[in-house]
Amino acid sequence: MTTSTTWPLPRVLRDRNAGLYLAGVVVSGFGTSALWLVSGVWVKDLTGSDGLAALCMLAMWAPTLAGPVLGTLADRTRRKPLLIGVNLLLAALLPTLFLVDSADRVWLVLAVMFCYGAAGVVHDAAESALVVSAVPTSLLGDFNGLRMMAGEGMKLLAPLTGAGVYAAYGGASVALLDAVTFVVAAGLYACLRVRESRPEPPAGDWRAQTAEGARFLWAHPGLRPLVLAGGTTMLFAGLGGALVYAVVDGLGHAPAYAGVLYAVQGAGSVAIGLLSGPALRRLGERRFAAYGIALTALAAGLRSIPYDAVALACSAAIGVGLPCVLIAALTAVQRETPDALLGRTAATANTLVFTPNVVGLAVGAALVELVDVRLLLAVLGVAWLLSALPLLQSAASWSRTSARSPSDANPA
Repeated sequence: MTTSTTWPLPRVLRDRNAGLYLAGVVVSGFGTSALWLVSGVWVKDLTGSDGLAALCMLAMWAPTLAGPVLGTLADRTRRKPLLIGVNLLLAALLPTLFLVDSADRVWLVLAVMFCYGAAGVVHDAAESALVVSAVPTSLLGDFNGLRMMAGEGMKLLAPLTGAGVYAAYGGASVALLDAVTFVVAAGLYACLRVRESRPEPPAGDWRAQTAEGARFLWAHPGLRPLVLAGGTTMLFAGLGGALVYAVVDGLGHAPAYAGVLYAVQGAGSVAIGLLSGPALRRLGERRFAAYGIALTALAAGLRSIPYDAVALACSAAIGVGLPCVLIAALTAVQRETPDALLGRTAATANTLVFTPNVVGLAVGAALVELVDVRLLLAVLGVAWLLSALPLLQSAASWSRTSARSPSDANPA
């Protein structure tokens, strides 16, 4: 077996479109990771409120509630021009944050983050749809693994870079840095060589068309438990994310120390991105997801211990565990969904998985002001651990079904 077969990076980079696409994901992901951390630190510094700082993440995630509707834009226009336009729109929007210079203008940060999130939903839908045309089918598996790893890997560099730029020049400078990354990403996407035909006019009622993805997911016995587990995980991740500044306070550090915790989490995510392919083949999607949830739950609960070494170890463990269910669910959706339904099903799966994060952030932003953070973290860890059990039961049931049906387990 050759190196190119066992290691995906050389195969992806040898393809021009795949390399450009991956570079665009890395560049735009760097700016996004820097800004979403700094926005919370910025608001915390201006207002002193942990709740308002958490609301920055809530504002960015809230538009995922409208994911299936916003995602239809990617099916009604050519994806490449749409992707370029969204990047340039965000580049033009972000410099408005130079107007934020006091606590009474924090609303502008929240408004920009909300628009940022809405544009991001459209961006993700267009990017996911365009990749099928831009990247050869034989490279899609390798590309998607590297794409996930690259996005998560930005937590290694972007939070530290953003925190450093913020400490030296202020939050508006980080917004400008993010705007530049969107301009560069737009240029990279413009260089893609793809042929796109004009989309056909939508047939039938748009509500029925949008709902087809949800109906397919719910009816599929393999996808349903994974998507539900992904949504539960992101609910608890939102709760944990809203507590991060309180965790930093408990450690006796300034809010910018959150950047260190996220950088360590990014290191864990890079590691699991490299190992996820072999782990999925060995464990199967359900066990891989369940073990990742269990690791994340233990780490979240242990964050209640106020020591730097424990906090850093827990951040690394969360970085390893949290992506597991996301990788497993999205990989299964890609593999099991018919091509004619893939766009709507993927957009619906993203909404079902990531929308609970909005709820978690909102609940966490309220609870962190009312309840001791150590108690919250302990309860969160136990509840999160229990959520892995149904997935393990589903895995056992699926294995028994496969064992009784050899033809289904090993299709020709």
